[in-house]
Amino acid sequence: MALKFSAMAFIFSFLPTVIMPLKFSYPAVFNFGDSNSDTGGLVAGLAFPVGPPNGQTYFQQPRGRFCDGRLIIDFLSNASISSSTSCFYIFNLLQSHALIFAVDAMDRQFLNPYLDSVGAPNFQKGCNFATGGSTILPANAASTCPFSFGVQVAQFVRFKDRVLQLLAEDKEFQKYLPLEDYFMQGVYMFDTGQNDIDGAFYSKSEDQVIASFPTILSEFEAGIKRLYTAGARNFWVHNTGPLGCLPRIIATFGKNPSKLDQPVCVDSHNRAANVFNSQLLDLCTKFQGQFPDANVTYVDIFSIKMKLIADFSQYGFKHSLAACCGYGGPPLNFDNRIACGQTKVLNGSKVTGSPCNDTAEYVNWDGNHYTEAANRYVSEQILAGNYSNQLPLSINTPALTTSMFVDSKLLY
Repeated sequence: MALKFSAMAFIFSFLPTVIMPLKFSYPAVFNFGDSNSDTGGLVAGLAFPVGPPNGQTYFQQPRGRFCDGRLIIDFLSNASISSSTSCFYIFNLLQSHALIFAVDAMDRQFLNPYLDSVGAPNFQKGCNFATGGSTILPANAASTCPFSFGVQVAQFVRFKDRVLQLLAEDKEFQKYLPLEDYFMQGVYMFDTGQNDIDGAFYSKSEDQVIASFPTILSEFEAGIKRLYTAGARNFWVHNTGPLGCLPRIIATFGKNPSKLDQPVCVDSHNRAANVFNSQLLDLCTKFQGQFPDANVTYVDIFSIKMKLIADFSQYGFKHSLAACCGYGGPPLNFDNRIACGQTKVLNGSKVTGSPCNDTAEYVNWDGNHYTEAANRYVSEQILAGNYSNQLPLSINTPALTTSMFVDSKLLY
């Protein structure tokens, strides 16, 4: 059966006029992943130090995020297409296509981490199971984080069982917990796999890394099938970004210029990411065919971030590869020995991984993660449906339209 992609992920052109549903309106969000979408799970679960200057741009203090402010999940979980807006229109303007739609802010707080029990967390609109450092494959003794994807899925199953038990006991819990219907009506978001690929390169060749993908994706498939059995029907899957463009990866694996591509990224890591993403898309296609009542959205994060890095100046950024918060200066401002916010003595001198003066000028935050400004850009592209250089689709669909983001808003 053909894969039923949400119009939010892929916008197809049926000229001269297109009328298609554009839906991102869910009563609850249940998120799974790693530090790209961790809103405090690793801090709560392992007391992992995520101190200043993290959080300085938006929260004015650390809030468990590996970022100066908000993540993609923060923007997406606070944005919704109005339930009264049932279609969008593409018009031919100045020989280009303009995408016009309204994005209304939902009355939704930031997603509370499942592991954070302090501060009277409210899970009425969903729950975040993502934790920094997590992998799809089960954790081992050398893993940074014990909360792998399978553990996160198991946490969700327990979460749902406990929620239903409490709701049956006292309706007052409806103020703090998702209603039973929300578990089927809500969206299940996934941004994971990056750490599996990243970590493998430290001990394996590129071919060996790629050979491990079927095992990794088999674990992912088992997890989403378990969620389907538990009632999930709306699946929102982010593919992995351009790993080879992270300052840490460039500093570690890019010392030989022959291993770099344009724009000065590590070719092997980006090739592997593309192979992984292609196999992930195949998995989503197969999953949709097996479960026709499910709705699968596959989001091409790789292309969005790659376009941002390649054309950064067009979007108001001044630095595409250098870390805003780090040590060492140009071109990468990254040193493996000094993490963002850390102070150490190196070669007899005290040095600090300090933040830049204007985070909005930087795509990268700390050598591993993106700034709030970059996350906002990525979120806008997701909501607009603006994609380029997408992986070939294994389904019979028309070509992608070239669209322009005309009228939208996020909860800033």
